[in-house]
Amino acid sequence: MSEPPSEYHVSTAAKPHFNRAHALHLLRQMLRIRSFEERCAELYTEEKIRGFLHLYSGEEAIAVGVMQALKPEDAVVATYREHGHALARGIAMDTLMAEMYGKREGVSRGRGGSMHVFDAERRFYGGNAIVGGGMPLAVGLALADKMQGHARVTACFFGEGAAAEGAFHESLNLAELWQLPVLFVCENNLYAMGTALARSESETDISRKAACYRIPAMALDGMDVIAIEAAAHAAVAEIRAGGGPRFLECRSYRFRAHSMFDAQLYRDKAEVEAWKKKCPLLRFRHWLEEAGILSMDETGRIEAEIDAELDAAIAFAEAGTWEPVADLARDVYTEDR
Repeated sequence: MSEPPSEYHVSTAAKPHFNRAHALHLLRQMLRIRSFEERCAELYTEEKIRGFLHLYSGEEAIAVGVMQALKPEDAVVATYREHGHALARGIAMDTLMAEMYGKREGVSRGRGGSMHVFDAERRFYGGNAIVGGGMPLAVGLALADKMQGHARVTACFFGEGAAAEGAFHESLNLAELWQLPVLFVCENNLYAMGTALARSESETDISRKAACYRIPAMALDGMDVIAIEAAAHAAVAEIRAGGGPRFLECRSYRFRAHSMFDAQLYRDKAEVEAWKKKCPLLRFRHWLEEAGILSMDETGRIEAEIDAELDAAIAFAEAGTWEPVADLARDVYTEDR
């Protein structure tokens, strides 16, 4: 059984300009992601969303915390569990929901679906279905930026299961050798699909693996949005200053199964419940209430606004159109010019 660390708390080591407005922004973003994911689970059971569906519930603090350190010109490479990253990056909920439905009005014209969300305007490069597959892409994007003299950072999200892939080691090695502006973010939720980390890795401290490549690395409480944001700001500042890549291991937990097809027989129910008590949303909200930053009435208002946003997004997706069969080969073949 994978126990949550016994001494979890909401970090008070906030960045200098942390204020009430920013605190409410963080809470709203995490609530938006959780609500979106839980509604998607319902729509999946109704067969409105088809195919594979991997939900981010429980890991919201990572995407929200890291995105605060990034600029619009920076790049983001995500995993197939990327709905939270997409929302935190600023992709509109209505076009994201339409993408889940496979509609032409989706952010990727319905061609990406749940696992392959892409938005060039926001430099959001997936959604990648292959474990660790986004890591070489992130290295390539960062290399291109460095060669072209752009002062940009590429943030690459991946799970701890990627540490068993050759692409993990190749990407870290090249990023350090070439001093590339990459922020590697490992979302360690303890299970690579149905395999517990300790069953597949002799060294379960993923940050130590990164340190072996001489990349400055640290492990964080992945359920603490403030700690993650503070670490991300520090790491990104060092990258922008020419310090080369940085590595954050965010130790977290997914509250739902690996995918909607997963019976979850490999996890004890007591383990899941123990981790749910460390929920990043509940912890942060309670801390805000205790600090006098948030009232119960404000929480209700924020949740109502998110519910309305979700209802509008679903209506937008429902009213969307299917791509015509005549466009089947679009973006697949290019005519000679």
